[in-house]
Amino acid sequence: MTKRKSRNLQSRIHKARRKPDALTIQQRSARMSKIRATNTAFEAAFARALASACPQPFDQNCRDIFGKPDFVFRPYKVCVFLDSDFWHGWQFPRWKHKMKNDFWRGKIIANRRRDLRVNRKLRQDGWRVVRIWEHDIQRSLPRQIERVRLALDPPGDRRPIVGDLEMSSVPG
Repeated sequence: MTKRKSRNLQSRIHKARRKPDALTIQQRSARMSKIRATNTAFEAAFARALASACPQPFDQNCRDIFGKPDFVFRPYKVCVFLDSDFWHGWQFPRWKHKMKNDFWRGKIIANRRRDLRVNRKLRQDGWRVVRIWEHDIQRSLPRQIERVRLALDPPGDRRPIVGDLEMSSVPG
């Protein structure tokens, strides 16, 4: 293996070594195909907490709304997306150099670009978009529920939502 120099966020050079994949291509494919897109553990925990904290009815995994939001409050025009840290590239510029092949790097970049497109389109259509990272749910579930509740306030009463996603460095 060759040593590869890359730069981190502070433009410091550091060495990153890649380890070969311990699985065959078929084993890796079988393992990756088992990863679910809906009804994940953190999504189920969030749905339970949201149902107990918000009296407003909501729909889950709505395919009829652009971007297929995880939770939708139709009367309030609020869409909530729960983004996993890996697949949606949380702090991707810091770890993209460690990706073993260009396929996964390209997939995450495409996911991040799609997230921006979805945000833009929904906001143009009058929806309020709330994106919540997986680690934020694990770190402080009540705070994330409060972010959703703030988004449900009438337009004149809305306060800024701390941590609202606007990814300015895509693709990173």
